[in-house]
Amino acid sequence: MRFPILRSQIAASHQHGVCRSALMPLSVWLLIGMACLAILPAATAQDAIAPESAAAGKTATETDVLAPYREAATKRWEKDIQKYEALDAKTADPADGILLIGSSSIRRWDSAAEDLAPFRVIPRGYGGAKYSDLAVYAERLITPHDFRAIVAFVGNDISGKEADATPEEVEQLVRHVVAVAREHRPGAPVLLVEVTPTRSRYDAWPKIRELNAMLREVCFTEPNVHFVATAETFLTHDNEPRENLFVDDQLHLNEEGYVIWGKIIRDRLIEVLREQTQD
Repeated sequence: MRFPILRSQIAASHQHGVCRSALMPLSVWLLIGMACLAILPAATAQDAIAPESAAAGKTATETDVLAPYREAATKRWEKDIQKYEALDAKTADPADGILLIGSSSIRRWDSAAEDLAPFRVIPRGYGGAKYSDLAVYAERLITPHDFRAIVAFVGNDISGKEADATPEEVEQLVRHVVAVAREHRPGAPVLLVEVTPTRSRYDAWPKIRELNAMLREVCFTEPNVHFVATAETFLTHDNEPRENLFVDDQLHLNEEGYVIWGKIIRDRLIEVLREQTQD
């Protein structure tokens, strides 16, 4: 109710070029002070909450990719990962080793050291894994090691079942694995191996080809990530799986299949590392 007096006093002071604020009634000063006190805490509270909210939002975004998969992955694979961690604790990695990560084709690759020679290998595959599992355990599988390069093969995301992931879902998991590797060893190349065509899953081959196309796209768009094309080698001229290169389950490679697979991966490693040296 006294604000008209305040306005007139201010106007008068401007007209006469004189600061006359000292003439304002005490009640006006009290009103101004109370208004300031009411405003300041709210502004301070907003300033304090904003950074925390931003941080919480960032954390949620970072974990959203893994959240739907963490429980299932932990339930199925925690013991396997703990075994590898125990092995890491008592075994030194070879110098300039190649870290092999992924599903059962990596785990069953008993001849990897021979097939990839002269490269020395650090095998860390576990059977039946999907990219969702690998993404959940990426830090625990990757960061204990000082490797020259990573070779990743995961072949179970699309198998012809209703629960299969889409290539788009797998893509964000692949990029997460790549990000973990890059943060740990920025200069080490990551090689993504194409999913092999097999007789046991050939009904799903059109979808698997879409997945392979996605892997190729990741390699084109992520620095120092390289595609390893293997599929055509495991198909006949009639575009049928070469059944003689697989064990009886027509899913996993036999000895001859591993020799061929290993040579493709080895040659690609040589090519990638040579280019890196030249750069």
